[in-house]
Amino acid sequence: MTAIEIGLWSFPGLLLLIFLRVPIGLAMFVVGLIGLYLVTGGNVVALSRLKNETFSTFSSYSLSIIPMFLLMGHFATLGGMSQALFRAAEGFLGHRRGGVAMAAIGACAGFGAICGSSLATAATMGRVALPELRRYGYDGGFSTATLAAGGTLGILIPPSVVLVIYAILTEQNIAKLFLAAFLPGVIAALGYVIAISIYVRLNPDSAGTRDAIPMGERFRLLAAVWPVLLVFVAVVGGIYGGIFTPTEAAAVGALGTGLIALVNGGLNGKTLIESFLVTAKSSAMIFFIVLGAAIYNGFLALTQVPQEMSIWVVEQGFAPITVLIVILIFYLLLGCVMDSLSMILLTIPIFFPVIVALDFGMTTEEVAIWFGILTLIVVEVGLITPPVGMNLFVINSMDRGTPMLQTYRAVLYFVGSDLVRVALLVAFPAITLFLI
Repeated sequence: MTAIEIGLWSFPGLLLLIFLRVPIGLAMFVVGLIGLYLVTGGNVVALSRLKNETFSTFSSYSLSIIPMFLLMGHFATLGGMSQALFRAAEGFLGHRRGGVAMAAIGACAGFGAICGSSLATAATMGRVALPELRRYGYDGGFSTATLAAGGTLGILIPPSVVLVIYAILTEQNIAKLFLAAFLPGVIAALGYVIAISIYVRLNPDSAGTRDAIPMGERFRLLAAVWPVLLVFVAVVGGIYGGIFTPTEAAAVGALGTGLIALVNGGLNGKTLIESFLVTAKSSAMIFFIVLGAAIYNGFLALTQVPQEMSIWVVEQGFAPITVLIVILIFYLLLGCVMDSLSMILLTIPIFFPVIVALDFGMTTEEVAIWFGILTLIVVEVGLITPPVGMNLFVINSMDRGTPMLQTYRAVLYFVGSDLVRVALLVAFPAITLFLI
């Protein structure tokens, strides 16, 4: 077989391992190593590549941002920031029809600004908001669907771990990607609020009501979220203002949330060690996936599959927007069975050369940033798309009394909102690129 044929056959082999429940990082590592052996005709190059790729991957300064953001999210939880965000949002919105669900979306958006992980945001806010939603008579399927959708805001609203990985893979500016994600993130939160409004009007028995609280109490609750605003301004404002590099900003954010957790009594010797251990385990898992992807993508680069694919697509004369839509649909389907980080690492080295080779009437950097935000959005939509949306299972596991089918029915309103947003961003790239 030629090198290109070996590269093409690696895709079904990789998918087979994934469906056999082999961890995605290990699957890419094994297929990449075997592929290198077959293409080079010996194990010397493959073993040499393993040594060099491991060193170059883990010595990357940019990757150090990941454990800092993960640690910041853990400290934020210990500091009670998730509860403060939800109570403040509930104070202003809770008395409206569907208001407690809207408050949960607002709290997810706020927590996402200091977390950077979809599953972590969904799980954290689920523990905080789910009891309140059930307390005020919200239907189980509606409650779990709201929190699953809200969790996706954790990875879109900056900072975002997946955007960091995308920036490294495509050699783009992390700060510009964070800035480009801000408006789509705000639109996502507003879209979810509109979806809730439509749902409760069509299903009036799905949500109860609660009494309004005095305006003074609302502002007291709002004042309690100042630590979240302080951390967000320090991290994101520091990056955009040129005061910190993204890695330095992540370290500042971790320190700031740690100090807030200490002052609020959530951080002590035991919880500090637990936070370090959880962060270390999560970072190790992410880093191994990154290593597996580096080995596999290095093998693909050697076979010239990505380059040949981009040349073939350009020669076919397909309209650029058609190619983009096909890729986004592929991501949407793949997101039902894979996590966002694995999808980005597996597919970006293949799809990115194709996208930048097409003429969208923009610079290469603008296309790269626009495509990155679109990819991130459709990947996250996959996490709440039945029947295998990962966020749905995370939230539903917290409410065993709610049948999964009820969650599926309710979440379709949020998926519809997401699809409208994707169509809007595809039709008007300026929305994504406006702030950069």
